Amino acid sequence: MSDRVKKIESFTLTLPRDKPYLGKPRPGEEPNGRGYLVRKGNRTVYPTFDRSVLVRIETENGAVGWGETYGLVAPRATMEIIGDLLADFTVGRDPFDAAAIHDDLYDLMRVRGYTGGFYVDALAAIDIALWDLAGKLAGMPVCKLLGGRRRDRIDAYISGLPEDTRGKRAELAASWQAKGFSSFKFASPVADDGVASEIETLRERLGDGARIACDMHWAQTASEAIALIRAMEPHGLWFAEAPVRTEDMEGLARVAASVPTAIAVGEEWRTVYDMVPRVARNALAIVQPEMGHKGITQFMRIGECAHAHHIKIIPHATIGSGIFLAASLQASAALANVDCHEFQHSIFEPNRRLLDGDMDCVEGQYILPTGPGLGVEPSKEALALLKRN
Repeated sequence: MSDRVKKIESFTLTLPRDKPYLGKPRPGEEPNGRGYLVRKGNRTVYPTFDRSVLVRIETENGAVGWGETYGLVAPRATMEIIGDLLADFTVGRDPFDAAAIHDDLYDLMRVRGYTGGFYVDALAAIDIALWDLAGKLAGMPVCKLLGGRRRDRIDAYISGLPEDTRGKRAELAASWQAKGFSSFKFASPVADDGVASEIETLRERLGDGARIACDMHWAQTASEAIALIRAMEPHGLWFAEAPVRTEDMEGLARVAASVPTAIAVGEEWRTVYDMVPRVARNALAIVQPEMGHKGITQFMRIGECAHAHHIKIIPHATIGSGIFLAASLQASAALANVDCHEFQHSIFEPNRRLLDGDMDCVEGQYILPTGPGLGVEPSKEALALLKRN
């Protein structure tokens, strides 16, 4: 089964959207010349299109593995890190040593303090591709290499309701409820009438049986977050995500200690080292690893840390082409305490054509892709859209 890495290439894959993620721009959020807009509710930049960075790794014997990471903004930064630094230190290595390769690449920049951002995003894409290769060379799904498949299906929640008004967002949620989904999350930056009114309307429309969470997008102080969560709790708040800025660990711990609602964090983290100090502060009940920022090796380490500390796992999923979504499902299938998984319907559904494979999300559940490796491959249409810069 042994083979060696021969070649690593990176590409961007860009797709138009009918409306930007989270819905049409509000006044003062007009896109600039590069197609970037800043949401006033969280002061964060978003593109008006979908874009990710894909990595293709080929072995000496012609096997091919695919990885993916974020390319929403400044994708060439990630691609330059791959091409100028990480690729040459991966060529000649055995894909079955994926976790060891990850650690070697991570250590390359340890002295310079590069423990996050574009550097680890680039590493995540290579890591996913190596695990894909290992699964293909072994002739089995990646989850089997990660300790075994615990489940074939994973509960999914509807994330993001990109409509213009509170009533329309509730109707969109109800349309997915009619398709068999019972869990939902709305985004506070576009809850124009306030989060309490937003969840009240959703609860009235979806009924008592629905689970409803709020993504607070790191936009509050601890005191502000506590007040907002308490205002939502009478309407049955499932969890509150990212209530304070990432840097504010003490504030996060204060929020977690002040409200009965489960606090969920971790989308933006790159490694398990981001998790350790927050666990020590009892600052979370749910961890949300994002495969596109972490890769399979770190995703699993976060999951194992969560298991050891009795913390639920509800993975985050901004999908891109679907390569790192498939990786997230493979890893999630191997972890014991995965409760649910995010479903970005406004990305998954229009981008289905980009993948070959049987990965799906229907009637409230993800169907795990079958076949070796990740179980998916870029389609011919996706391959035709790839660009090297």
